[in-house]
Amino acid sequence: MRLPRILRTSTFRLALLYLALFSVSAFGLLGFIYWNTASFIAKQTDETIEAEITGLAEQYRLTGLAGLTTVVIERSRNQRESLYLLATSDKRPLAGNLDSWPEEPTQGDGWIDFAYQRPMSGQSVVHHARARHLVLPNGFQLLVGRDVEEKLQIGRLIRDAVAWAVALTLGLGLAGGVLMSRNLLRRVEAVNAVARGIMAGDLSHRVALRGSGDELDQLAANVNAMLDQIERLLAGMRQVTDNIAHDLRGPLHRLRTRLEVTLAQPPDADAYRAALEDTVAEAEALLNTFNALLSIAELDAGAALATLEPLDFGRLVGDVAELYAPVAEEQGLTFTVAAPDGLQVRGERHLLSQALSNLVDNAIKYTPRGGAVTVSVRRAGDGCEAVVADSGPGIPEADRERVQDRFVRLEASRNRPGSGLGLSLVRAVARVHGGRLRLEDNAPGLRAVLALPAA
Repeated sequence: MRLPRILRTSTFRLALLYLALFSVSAFGLLGFIYWNTASFIAKQTDETIEAEITGLAEQYRLTGLAGLTTVVIERSRNQRESLYLLATSDKRPLAGNLDSWPEEPTQGDGWIDFAYQRPMSGQSVVHHARARHLVLPNGFQLLVGRDVEEKLQIGRLIRDAVAWAVALTLGLGLAGGVLMSRNLLRRVEAVNAVARGIMAGDLSHRVALRGSGDELDQLAANVNAMLDQIERLLAGMRQVTDNIAHDLRGPLHRLRTRLEVTLAQPPDADAYRAALEDTVAEAEALLNTFNALLSIAELDAGAALATLEPLDFGRLVGDVAELYAPVAEEQGLTFTVAAPDGLQVRGERHLLSQALSNLVDNAIKYTPRGGAVTVSVRRAGDGCEAVVADSGPGIPEADRERVQDRFVRLEASRNRPGSGLGLSLVRAVARVHGGRLRLEDNAPGLRAVLALPAA
């Protein structure tokens, strides 16, 4: 992965943002600790010096120059960090552990910061000190201070530690951001490669899973599931297109042939009329197919949701069954209806009637002479179910979901009348009413169950 590309990734920018926030927070915290520590040490030093010089001034007031000189000499021997210098008015040393008066000027408040030579291990080294300058009566001058070299070194160590901590944090954070971005970019690039393969027309590409179960693995799994669904939809679309071409080519070919034959014969009003009647019937069948497709599309879009109203489901099923009873009797079938009143659902009367009609019509169409068709309504949990059972050939369990798709017909020759849209329409009606269509084994035959929630 090229570094400029990694630096442009959102992961690196996010890592950089968190790094900046952490660095500012750490720097602020360490700086606050250093400032408080340094201030406390400096304040403590100043208070000690102030107290000591006040005591020495009182000693001078009580014992005079000789007593003060004795005390300064004694303290200069015992104190390693304390600095003393008692001088004349022209700053010539009289007593103390400083060889000469500092060259640095005294500040307005009497404090003075200066450097001095301090013997250590046989050598003379430069140390820094802070002292309080007091002018005594008779012009004598007193300087009391503390060696602050060790405190300054501690301050420098703290500053260096803060600087190194911030530098290491920045370095490690940048390195971590680059590594994280590189890893994420590699995984995103794998998704992009699959997408490019899909755009090139090869739907077999899938994103590899690492098995970590993280969000990128979940995204890859969802993308793969989406691609599987797209592949199934495209395969179904191809199948639907083939079925539409097969189902529409036959009627259109018959229409053209019938009209050509009629025109080729001698003029005959009765023949023309019969040909036109057949043509109208074929055209009606084609229109029914397209109307069914439009109805399914509208239902999938939820077009009927605004027209739902309370209905007596048992009475509606009974009315539909009553229309088909003569048809079943004509085909020599035993037709039984059990549809008690009082089972309320919320639905659109016309759509439910059309869905029930499709189920009953299919049952009668596929049940051989001498068979039986049963239409019933029952309460099931919090809903109601309309059950249409027949003693026909049934549908294999593996095909019961597929047969509900558009233009799917299990008859390979497709010679039996029908468009393969009946069960698709029933499923769309059930979905828009918040229900579902189930196809079950009736041993022998098929049981179609239209389940709807109760009103």
